[in-house]
Amino acid sequence: MRKFLRHFRKAVFLALEHDVLNTAKAAAYSGMLMFFPAFIVLTAMIAKFPEGTTAVGEIRWVSGQILPADTVRLMLSSMHARNAHPERLIISGTILSIFAAIGLMLTLMEGFRRAYRLPRNEWGFWESRWRALFLVFLVLVPLALATIVLVFGRAIELWMIFNAGHELRTLVLFLWRLVRWSLAFGTSLAVLGALYHFGTKRGEHWMRVMPGAIAASIVWFGATLAFGWYVTRIADYTIFYGSFGAGIATLVWLYITSFTALLGAELNGVLFRERKRQL
Repeated sequence: MRKFLRHFRKAVFLALEHDVLNTAKAAAYSGMLMFFPAFIVLTAMIAKFPEGTTAVGEIRWVSGQILPADTVRLMLSSMHARNAHPERLIISGTILSIFAAIGLMLTLMEGFRRAYRLPRNEWGFWESRWRALFLVFLVLVPLALATIVLVFGRAIELWMIFNAGHELRTLVLFLWRLVRWSLAFGTSLAVLGALYHFGTKRGEHWMRVMPGAIAASIVWFGATLAFGWYVTRIADYTIFYGSFGAGIATLVWLYITSFTALLGAELNGVLFRERKRQL
């Protein structure tokens, strides 16, 4: 543990040296362009199915458990905006989301390259963009599976509480919430592991990138909870930014998310060079 903490501290200093703060800003900007259109497209597609209204409601509830309150309010206001042409909304939102997601992946890939101290332009112009597009659809798989389980998990939770005895209800609720948060943590590991594994030309083994994924996930969960508490209890962005306050809070949250992902890559880079020195 002491050795790991020493490596983590070194990764933090290297992150500052590799200009991760500005890289995270660029990633957060692309993430902002991607996040809301993608969410609106998802809910618009689900709403077309017979049970869509219930599923959308469950997605709202799950989002409220993870995202900052201001972000959830902004998402709900976007969802409630009426559109006379939902098909056109889905098509345009999908194109915008994919375009912004490619920019996000390219920014993260540049941060990963710096973390591993790899030479520039290892991938050509089009190769890097095809790789970024591949990463976009790759990370959608664990995110989609986790979303499905979390959505239907709410119904399972209510069923278990209803059928459990009064003396076991608290225990059942605690264990099921633990399962759902474990699923969220596992999804974070899967997404970050895929990004770290395929996001550089080094192509390290899955187990080699897990330390960075675990560290980034732990930091992200802690930072998200702390930021959510800060926004709801202390800060009021609407005082300074008016109606843009919720958007600013979302942008800061995306910045924190991008920074933790890049920090995990820096830790993997430190461990990678440590293994090379030992050979």
